[in-house]
Amino acid sequence: METETEKEIYLSVIIPAYNEEKRIGPTLKTIDKFLRNKNYSYEIIVVEAGSSDKTAELVQNYTKSIPNLRFMKAQSGIFKGNKVKEGMLAAKGKYRLFTDADNATPIEEAEKLLPFFNQGYEVVIGSRAVDRALIKVHQPFYREFLGRAGNVLIQLLAVPGIKDTQCGFKCFTAKAAQDIFSRLTIMGWGFDIEVLALANLKKYRIKEVPVVWINDPNSTVSAGAYFTTLRELFKIKFNLITKKYG
Repeated sequence: METETEKEIYLSVIIPAYNEEKRIGPTLKTIDKFLRNKNYSYEIIVVEAGSSDKTAELVQNYTKSIPNLRFMKAQSGIFKGNKVKEGMLAAKGKYRLFTDADNATPIEEAEKLLPFFNQGYEVVIGSRAVDRALIKVHQPFYREFLGRAGNVLIQLLAVPGIKDTQCGFKCFTAKAAQDIFSRLTIMGWGFDIEVLALANLKKYRIKEVPVVWINDPNSTVSAGAYFTTLRELFKIKFNLITKKYG
């Protein structure tokens, strides 16, 4: 007889965390409440490193009340890419979704992504650009302008046809996740671009789906992150040209 631990997990939700003690609790409870009412198995994995607050302690405490919650301490570095990579490779789910700790895209939006796997897609990503009417709270104008201008370059240099590479709500089949994230080299904000560039290179089918998005005015992402991401974009382009990815 198959035990609970031997059953295949249907959905893994990976949450990278850094100084999230004020937001991680409500996010975990919201995600668990939603998934608990589904007829499929799931796990929630929080990957943390570098925090100077009580994020790690809080998440570990939540594992007592949320049985499907796992806490991981990132071993390879403190950047978001490190955390998502380690979470994706440690996950057990048939499908593996990473989302942000601020719940900017509500977990309910996963219901829009999952059906596309039955249509043969292997990478299904949330997008703020396909239908901007779904953006409930916008970023400041200058951030949106920088994001749109940056996407023009991103499409030209690395990921043609994808309107929003940076939305933190992306889902992968287990095979695609293992293949793509095991090759990841960019760990800063540009890791999303490299993930999609690798997916293109390895011929995975990608679907971009409009999702609800709510900007958090308390976001810790600085405006300088846009310029760091552009530097990483040129590195990704160089890697593609020199066939570093194989």
